[in-house]
Amino acid sequence: MIKKIKPWFIGLCFGVSCWSAVSQTYPDHAIKILQGFAPGGNADNIARAIGLEISKSMAQSVVVEAQTGAGGTIASASVARAKPDGYTLLLATGGHAVAGALYNSLPYKTVADYEMISTLTYFPFLIVTSAESKFKNFSDLLDAARNSPNGLTYGSAGIGSTHHLAGELLGKMGHMNLVHIPYRGDAASITALLANDVNFIIAPPTAVMSNIKSGKLRALATTGPQRWSGLPDLSTVAEQGVSSYDVRSWAGLMAPAGTPKTVVDKLNVETNKALQLSSVKSRLEDMGGEARGSTPEEMRQMVSAELQRWTQVINDAKIPKQ
Repeated sequence: MIKKIKPWFIGLCFGVSCWSAVSQTYPDHAIKILQGFAPGGNADNIARAIGLEISKSMAQSVVVEAQTGAGGTIASASVARAKPDGYTLLLATGGHAVAGALYNSLPYKTVADYEMISTLTYFPFLIVTSAESKFKNFSDLLDAARNSPNGLTYGSAGIGSTHHLAGELLGKMGHMNLVHIPYRGDAASITALLANDVNFIIAPPTAVMSNIKSGKLRALATTGPQRWSGLPDLSTVAEQGVSSYDVRSWAGLMAPAGTPKTVVDKLNVETNKALQLSSVKSRLEDMGGEARGSTPEEMRQMVSAELQRWTQVINDAKIPKQ
């Protein structure tokens, strides 16, 4: 006796076979990487560096598109809503986790709405003062911030930026009295520092290195767990009195939730292959970063941990949710 096959079962089988066929032929047309910041900036350049090598290796075009605004959340929302077929990817940065902690309502879930592909790079921030400052090293600044009744002022690229939260965490972990002064971007905070409007700023290396090299600014510490290769003689915050302090931004690739595992795994292999190339490593280093890939699960754990940490920092500092 032949049993009648139910229609829903036929549909399920058809769907699985379709995804299997997609996975086997992937990619058969152009891949798009969305990034949420200005063309020509770090996020754009990272996406292009990786996209170029994936394009070569997979013999398929990779197009980088900027969808700017709202701290990268517009691009994140577009990818979360995209068809989960591996043809629309997100170049996510550390701001992806910060936004998840800062905004009351986003049109996507920071972790659950994405398949993680791989991390790409990590880069520290620098704690910088003017060359005329009385603070010759981070220990001087640390002592002054602990003993000044009014505290020390620090500038950042804006309220809720990773730079801002790095300062909040520094104040908490270092038992320092710090007052945050927000600016519209790194350039504005550097101008304020050169004018001695703030005691120090927290900024990415690419934003301040030209002024450090010209002697206008002085780097006091790097925020990562190890010394930064661009300034190998510069000690970390942890080395100079705030044990275990570690703040780095990062960039990585994500796909919409539901993208087939075979496609994610293929992208992971190609991405990590690209990160081994000396040309890619040197380009990321020029942007202040360190090339470092991961497995999809390692990236998921990292983004989840970042979301949890910045949520705690925002709550402790009583930063208003946006």
